[in-house]
Amino acid sequence: MVGGAVRDALLGLPVQDRDWVVVGATPQELVAQGFLPVGRDFPVFLHPRTREEYALARTERKTAPGYHGFTFHAAPDVTLEQDLARRDLTINSIAATARETGASGLFDPDFSALVDPHGGQRDLAQRVLRHVSDAFGEDPVRILRVARFAARFTDFSVASETLALMRQMVRHGEVDALVPERVWQELARGLMERRPSRMFELLRDCGALARLLPEVDRLWGVPQPAQHHPEVDTGAHLMLVLDTSARLAAPLAVRFACLVHDLGKGTTPADALPRHIGHEQRSARLAAAVCERWRVPNEVRQLAEIVAREHGNIHRSGELGAAALLRLLDRCDAIRRPERFADALLACECDARGRLGHEDASYPQRARLLAVLAAARSVDTSVIAAEAAGAGLTGPQVGARIRHARVAAIAGALAG
Repeated sequence: MVGGAVRDALLGLPVQDRDWVVVGATPQELVAQGFLPVGRDFPVFLHPRTREEYALARTERKTAPGYHGFTFHAAPDVTLEQDLARRDLTINSIAATARETGASGLFDPDFSALVDPHGGQRDLAQRVLRHVSDAFGEDPVRILRVARFAARFTDFSVASETLALMRQMVRHGEVDALVPERVWQELARGLMERRPSRMFELLRDCGALARLLPEVDRLWGVPQPAQHHPEVDTGAHLMLVLDTSARLAAPLAVRFACLVHDLGKGTTPADALPRHIGHEQRSARLAAAVCERWRVPNEVRQLAEIVAREHGNIHRSGELGAAALLRLLDRCDAIRRPERFADALLACECDARGRLGHEDASYPQRARLLAVLAAARSVDTSVIAAEAAGAGLTGPQVGARIRHARVAAIAGALAG
C-alpha cells in the first residue's frame, strides 16, 4: 500500500482510498487474475472484489512542458524504490508491504514492514512538507498539491528547499502550462480543506498566485474601507473570509464565491477610494473572467457572480423596504432558486464574520432575508393569475398584481 493511504494511517487519520503498487508483474498477469484495466496513460487495475486501485510500478520521464509532458515506463524490472522516487513529497513516498489475508485474494498492509527510502516518517514526525527529488520540478501540478496539503495539514510547514524549488518552477514558466481542468480540480479540493487560506498564502509566497489568479493576488496591499478594520488589507481580509467559510462547513460553491466576491477592490479607481464605490459590478465581471479561464462548473459560477454583484446590497438589506427587497430577490432569482439564495446569504455571512473581532458576530441579514423570501414565495400566483384573467387582465398587468401581492407579503413579514 502506498501514498496517501499510508500517510494518513501513520498520522492516525481515517483512510479514505487505499492505493496499491504491484512490483514484478505484467498487465497480462493481473488481467489473468481478474483485475480490470482502467489506466489510460499507464497500467492501473481495479481489484475484482474491492475495486481498489492496483498500479504497476513505474518510472516517468519529462518530455514536454506542463502536466501532460511525461512518458511512463512500467515493467517487471521497475523496483518499488524507483516507483517511490517519482512521487511528490516524502510523506507520500512511504510503502507498507502487503500481506494476503487468505485464499480470498484480499490484501492488508503490514505496518511493521515499511519501505521509506526518503525519510517520510521523519518528516511526518517533524510536520514538514518536503519534496522527494528534483523531479518534483518537472510537474507544475505539484505546486498546487503542496499548497493543498498545507491547507489540510495545518500544523505542517513547507521545507525551505521545497519552497525555493516551487519559486524556481514559477520563474521558469512551468505554471503557465497548467491545463484549466487540473487547476480547477486542485483549487476546489484546496478550498474544501480545513484552512483554505494556507493554500492561497503559499501560492502567493511562491509566485504562483500571480500567474494563476492575478485578480486575487493584487488584493494584498489594497486598503479596506474605514468601517472594515482598515489595519487589515483586503488580501488578509479575504483569507479570514475563506477560513470562516471552512469553520461554518460551507459547501464548495459558497467557498469559491467567498474567494472571488471582492475582486473588484483590486481595481478600484483612486476617486472611488476609500469606500471602493462600484466594486461589486467590477467584482462580478472579474469573477466571470476567472470562471471562464479555469472552466469553473456553471452552478459554482452562477453563485459566485450573484454574490460578487449583490453582497453589498445583502449586507445593507436591513435598510431596504419591501419593494426594494423584492427587487433584490428578483435579481438573485431567489424565488425560483431558493437554495442558491440561501448559499448566497451564507457566503455574505462569511464575508461579514471574516473580520477581526467579528468572528462570532451574528448576521441578522441572513435570517431576515430568508423570512422575506419565504413570504414572497407564499404568494399563490395561480390564484392571482386566475382572478386577473377573470377581470380581463393579461401579460404585464398580471405580473404587476403578482408583484404587488409579493410586496404586501414581504411588508407583512417585516411588520410581524
